[in-house]
Amino acid sequence: MGLLGASAVKLVFDTLNETMTTYKPAFLVLLSGVALCAAEQPNTLTPDESKAGWVLLFDGKTMNNWDDPRAKTPPGDAWTIEDGCLKSNPHPRITEDLFSKDEYTDFEIEFDWKISPGGNSGLKYRIQDHRFIPPREPGTGRERFEQSVERSFVHPVTVRPSHGQDYVIGFEYQLIDDKLNEDAHAGLKHTSGALYDMVAPSSQATRPVGEFNHSRLAVRGNHVEHWMNGVKVVDSALDSRDALQGIKSRWGVAPHVYELLATQPKKSCPISLQNHDAAAWFRNIKIRRLDR
Repeated sequence: MGLLGASAVKLVFDTLNETMTTYKPAFLVLLSGVALCAAEQPNTLTPDESKAGWVLLFDGKTMNNWDDPRAKTPPGDAWTIEDGCLKSNPHPRITEDLFSKDEYTDFEIEFDWKISPGGNSGLKYRIQDHRFIPPREPGTGRERFEQSVERSFVHPVTVRPSHGQDYVIGFEYQLIDDKLNEDAHAGLKHTSGALYDMVAPSSQATRPVGEFNHSRLAVRGNHVEHWMNGVKVVDSALDSRDALQGIKSRWGVAPHVYELLATQPKKSCPISLQNHDAAAWFRNIKIRRLDR
C-alpha cells in the first residue's frame, strides 16, 4: 500500500477530531466513573473524609484497631478476617464481642454489614462492663439469661475460660435477619436498626439478607441517632422514658446490670461488634470523634 496523500491524511485527522467532539461527554462520564470506583474502594477513606476527622477502624487485612481475641490466652475463635471483612464466626468455643482498642464519648460511626440467614448480631456502644457468665452449680434449677448475667457479679470469673460466653453490658444497635430469626418476631424493638429492647425503628429499611447494608450511629451526650441505608430509624436518648422502661423491664431481676445501664457511670467507652453465635460480616468501619 502506498503512502497516504495530503488530502487523505487531512481526512483522517478531521474524522478523529469529529469523533472526539461527538463522544467527548461519554469519555468524560467513563473517566468519572473510574474515578468514583477508585474512591469507593472498600476499607479506605477519601481525602475529604480524612480532612473531616474520620478514622478508619478496619483496613480490610488486620485487626490493628481491635482487641484481637485470637492473641489472648487461651485464644478466641469468635472472629476472623474474610474477604476484606471482619467476620463473626458461628458456634465459637468462646462467644465474645470484638472490642475497639480506643474509647469514645461523643462520636459518629459508619459501617457496612450483612448477616447470614437467620442470623443475629449488633454493634454495642456506651459499654459499661463485660463479664464471663459462670456455669451454674448442679441442682440450682433453671434461671433467666438476665439472672445468669447478674450471677457473674456475685461469682465473677477471674481467669479467661476456654469455653463460655463473655456478655457485654451496654446499648445495642440491632442487626438481625428480621424474617427468619425468632428474636426479631418478639417485637419491633428487636428488629434491625432498633435501640435493642428499648426503641423500635421508625421504618424497616434493611436490604435482603446476604446483601450489605450501610449503617450510621451518632452519639452526642445521651442523644443517639440510628441510620439504616440513608434513613434515620431511631432518634432518642439513652435515658429517655422508653429506654429506662426497657432497661427496667428486662433487667429488673439483675440489680447490678440495671444500675449500670440506668445511670451510665462510664461515658468514655469502646465500641464492640457482637458475636451472637451467627455469621456476620463488617467492613468500611469508620469513626470520628464529636467531642473535640
